[in-house]
Amino acid sequence: MSYELIITEKPNAAKKIAEALADGKAIKNAINGVAYYQVTHGDKDIVVGSAVGHLYSLTEKNKGKWVYPVFNVEWKPTSQVQKSAKFSSKYVTALKKLCKDADSFTVATDFDIEGEVIGYNVLRFACKKKDARRMKFSTLTKDELRKSYANARPTLEWGQVNAGLTRHELDWDYGINLSRALTLSIKAAGSFKVLSSGRVQGPALKIIVDREKEIAAFKPDPFWEIELQGEVIKEDIIAMHKKGKIFDKEVAVKIVEKTKGKNGKVVDVKKKEFKQQAPHPFDLTTLQIESYRVHRIQPKATLEIAQDLYTSGYISYPRTSSQQLPESIEYKKVLTALSKQTNYSELASELLNKKSLKPRNGPKTDPAHPAIYPTGNKPAGNVEGTKIKVYDLIVKRFFATFCEAATRETNTIDIDINDELFIAKGTRTIDKGWHKFYMPYVRLEEQELPKVEVGNEVINKKIIKHDKETQPPKRYSQASIIKELEKRGLGTKATRATIVETLYFRNYIDGTPIHATELGIHTIDTLAKYCPRIVDEELTKHFENEMDQIRQGKKKNEEVLAEAKELLIKILTNFKKHEKEIGGGLIEKHREAQTKANTVGPCTKCDGTLMIKRGKFGYFIACSKYPDCTVTFKLPSNAMIKVTGKICEVCNHPMVQVIKAKKRPQILCINSMCKSKFEEGTEKSEKEMEALEKKCPKCKKGTMKVRRSIYGAFLGCDNFPKCRNIEKFTEDGSTSAKSYVKKKKSYVKKKKTSKKKA
Repeated sequence: MSYELIITEKPNAAKKIAEALADGKAIKNAINGVAYYQVTHGDKDIVVGSAVGHLYSLTEKNKGKWVYPVFNVEWKPTSQVQKSAKFSSKYVTALKKLCKDADSFTVATDFDIEGEVIGYNVLRFACKKKDARRMKFSTLTKDELRKSYANARPTLEWGQVNAGLTRHELDWDYGINLSRALTLSIKAAGSFKVLSSGRVQGPALKIIVDREKEIAAFKPDPFWEIELQGEVIKEDIIAMHKKGKIFDKEVAVKIVEKTKGKNGKVVDVKKKEFKQQAPHPFDLTTLQIESYRVHRIQPKATLEIAQDLYTSGYISYPRTSSQQLPESIEYKKVLTALSKQTNYSELASELLNKKSLKPRNGPKTDPAHPAIYPTGNKPAGNVEGTKIKVYDLIVKRFFATFCEAATRETNTIDIDINDELFIAKGTRTIDKGWHKFYMPYVRLEEQELPKVEVGNEVINKKIIKHDKETQPPKRYSQASIIKELEKRGLGTKATRATIVETLYFRNYIDGTPIHATELGIHTIDTLAKYCPRIVDEELTKHFENEMDQIRQGKKKNEEVLAEAKELLIKILTNFKKHEKEIGGGLIEKHREAQTKANTVGPCTKCDGTLMIKRGKFGYFIACSKYPDCTVTFKLPSNAMIKVTGKICEVCNHPMVQVIKAKKRPQILCINSMCKSKFEEGTEKSEKEMEALEKKCPKCKKGTMKVRRSIYGAFLGCDNFPKCRNIEKFTEDGSTSAKSYVKKKKSYVKKKKTSKKKA
């Protein structure tokens, strides 16, 4: 039997496309556990198969000794290139089998550069085909998918294919050669440490290092501000001297002496209304920045959540640079669907009653996709936590873009005290406009001033001279560095968060807000001295522009790659001349950084230092004076541990930060029996925990209380250290896991019985 094979990017997308195109029901089958779908659409038989991201990756051809420069690359199955991607081999096998009986092919991967490369590689390597039809869609909704299939392009988007292949090879050439050069320089200096750099990674790190140097070199200047705390018509009022920052202390002192104890009067009252326009629709970067601002969700996590919401059919494609919502998305249709969701019914219905719907589109565009918007599909019950927070933010932003501007009013009161002018300012909202639709994410200060008239007396309660000093520039947050990278044209909307994560992983940066480590600073200083082109952001921007030219068909990838190769050879030839010198400086800084990163704090028994060490069974904490001091502390094997420099106020042990996958980082005392480790939670859970308290069965004096260690919650005697009794903690408060399981099974059995009776 022959059929048309549709190639999707991920399993979820395959399921959605099959369900959308099926005239009846999509039939699910599997090859070695990899699902595919058979559907009938009109008079066509269709099979929908899936990749799982990139099934093919670039790797060095004829691998041998580590040398540089190297440009000899080839595409191979990702399962053969990365150990962590071994699971992807079964997807390649499944697609190869599905290709055999197919007589036509359609690529339905995400419509962007990466999606085009994924589809093209499957087509040429697994299916042995040169071209295929191409579906383009921005949401995984039934209507759009059926339209996309009906109006599929006759060929792949070759501009995206060529730009994508060029980007992959360019990034590989830079990444492998620069990383090898750095690593081999350390080897030449007599040590070993894997370091990395890349086409965007180097310039990104330099931006952070430059900010760190600005902060270190900053010298604060003192200044003074004069504040009036007064009363007018029996209402309190606060006003600041009109000079604002006063950098001459004598002037500030004279103003205080001149006005102290003297009353004033109102000499002018001004009111000014202004319009605060509605926000633009979300592109990926503004979504990441806003998600961090209101929810403190890191940019990479926001992208992952948005991608999951997209593949589940709840929002449009998130990897977009557009801030525009075209009419083709059918605003009324989306709002009507949202009006059926309880949380959004009132706001959506109010917008539907407007005479016309026109979003306040922004200046940024994307040829592939519109701005991010909700599809109207109601999220399932398992969409909760940070996912529902991001979804709500997207819905509210979508609403706000269709609203009128908010009207705000600024009031200014001028107060004269002995010929010195003080000014009180307040701003309030007169008409909420879009604010109503974007709550609770509108956070504006509302400050109303007393309703005064010119001539009103102002009683001078107090004159305060504030001693201040100028502040250094702020460090970047993960959100603000992504915004800066976008502003400078470095990286892509989809890669910037990953670049920042890599800098953390390589110990070039640390903390929140971000600060550059000694290793990061020295790496940039070294590269800037011996091969400045590596960290030159203008060079990176140049190649980004070149790839845009390829996408538009104005340049060929061969000439761009040839230019990059020529530049790299020059850079690396100069690097090799100073290899040993570069490596010596880098390894010294790496050792310093490693020692600092592993130093937990002072030993609790001697004058040694507690250090993170690696043993046969994983990481642990031990004293630097071992074997004279045998103090040790356990560490969980499934978490990243970072030192904090903090000391527990309860037991004086050092505190560490424990970072576990998909969980909030915790700062905890390393002492598992510390009395500070009571289970934290909601009001309800605290009451439940109070009920769990019982007398210690061992010492009969203490009380068993819920405590928290780096391994989780447990019951411990509060008579510690005299009594070290601990017990397991389970949800029902029993000390036996079996008891909890037994009760849970009993509950499930009762629930099933009650359902049958009903």
